[in-house]
Amino acid sequence: MIEAPETRQKLSSRDLVTALKAAAEPTRLRILVLLKGGELNVKDLMQILRQSQPRLSRHLKLLFESGLVERFREGSWVYFRLSERARFGELAQLLTEIVDAGDPGIARDRERLEAVKDEREQVAQTYFEDHAGKWDRIRSLHVSEAEVEAAMLEALGQERVDLLVDLGTGTGRTLELFAGNYERAIGFDVNQAMLAYARAKLAQSGLEKAQVRQGDIYNVALEADEADVVVMHQVMHYLSDPGVAISEAARVIRPGGRLLIVDFAPHQVEFLRERHAHERLGFSTEQVSDWLAGSGLKLSATRELAPGQPDGERLTVMLWLALKPELAANRQKTARQVGRGTELLQET
Repeated sequence: MIEAPETRQKLSSRDLVTALKAAAEPTRLRILVLLKGGELNVKDLMQILRQSQPRLSRHLKLLFESGLVERFREGSWVYFRLSERARFGELAQLLTEIVDAGDPGIARDRERLEAVKDEREQVAQTYFEDHAGKWDRIRSLHVSEAEVEAAMLEALGQERVDLLVDLGTGTGRTLELFAGNYERAIGFDVNQAMLAYARAKLAQSGLEKAQVRQGDIYNVALEADEADVVVMHQVMHYLSDPGVAISEAARVIRPGGRLLIVDFAPHQVEFLRERHAHERLGFSTEQVSDWLAGSGLKLSATRELAPGQPDGERLTVMLWLALKPELAANRQKTARQVGRGTELLQET
């Protein structure tokens, strides 16, 4: 007998019947079980379920309309995942958990899912290998990645958070690094090939609580005050307007939440701009502090990781940790509610 805990979100009878009707069909139930293992697109599902695109699109439409699954666009592809809305997400998880994993059809689907993931991994690995030389050249200019990652872990400490967001996630390494620190994580990146690689690596490591999505760092697809922690790891030097990106990060951070920025101190290594698309040759703490303050964040800690033998082509890695104060967050909220005129009055 399954008992619903008191903390579980309740559904109206109408919503519950709609959701159960959507799930009460063999293919749609199989889709839910597959999506429990990660995000999939229609092409993936066609390979696994051996059904036509129109038929699967119909099933996915019904599941989406019922609230059991969500969809998001990544370039020309549309991906699907189990709902993250509390009420419907809990029901979707419950339905997938009570399905017999030994059922022959479910077991066959799982085998085909693994084959799809292996194919993704091979494509992603090829991309990574084609570009590895570029990243290795840059990494050789500063302290080891292990030292940088240790400093990042130390900066955020052991506190566990509900939602961590990684802006400019790249290979998804930051999501792996902080896996023990969050209940859920989302990595955003504009590069589809990098997202494919990140998605394959997360699937390979079994990190189901982390997702990656295509998104604009200047316009993050999250509500205000939604994230507990935002990380921007080696991304600002690629941006034409880092201050705007910091403001957007500040918008999605909840009151009391934190922003961790990892990037280079000012340097003169011009080939990074010429050959590797670096828009900025590092940042000073004063510059970063001004951007943070202008976004309602307070710089709370800095750390410098200088190379052992500095020279003209060696880079210093900087960590900046900022806090979104309760007072600043409340003032921003008030300003949004009553208009720009009141905000100006409060500032004067």
